[in-house]
Amino acid sequence: MKTPYKNIYSILKLNRFIVLAVVVFAFLASTFSVWIAFRTNQNALNSAFAINTDGSIIPLKLVTQKENFRVEALAHLELFHNYFYNIDASNYERNLEKALWLGNSSVDNLYRQKKADGVYNRLLQYSLVQKVLSIDSRIIENNGSYSFTTTTIFEINRGSIIDTYELVSTGNLIMVNRNFPNNPHGLLITDYFENTLKKLNNEN
Repeated sequence: MKTPYKNIYSILKLNRFIVLAVVVFAFLASTFSVWIAFRTNQNALNSAFAINTDGSIIPLKLVTQKENFRVEALAHLELFHNYFYNIDASNYERNLEKALWLGNSSVDNLYRQKKADGVYNRLLQYSLVQKVLSIDSRIIENNGSYSFTTTTIFEINRGSIIDTYELVSTGNLIMVNRNFPNNPHGLLITDYFENTLKKLNNEN
């Protein structure tokens, strides 16, 4: 019995379908590979890195966040020290109320201690003017927590006598919700402490 031959056109049609399917699949695979390579390159460009002083690699996004935090922290400390120490008989209540929004109970306790010691009564009684001349803050990061040391130079005008003082204060900073206009930087001073206060020699 003879084996019947398959129709030559059917075989060619099947072969053409297989070749076309292979070509389409190869094209799709190549396109997908190119897209993956492009996305990888874009992600690498958008996720640039910086080298830390100890040789470790830090994403620039994290570096930017830390730089932004440092700027806000310095502004917060300057705002607080201006409110707390730049006072006279006409503005001390208003300034101290604003300063209390920028710190926790440690600031409030210091304010109450000064009030009990008669600091603000003397301000009123003798019409003293306490003026901040400069504020220099140094921020230290330690495992995600932030501490600061601030040197504030201020003068006390007693009319015919002007005395200049240097105050060194320390504390920590924590992040809280922003509260406009009371706490615009979203930071809170904790563990605030006046370390040293010394009188400077006035230049003639």
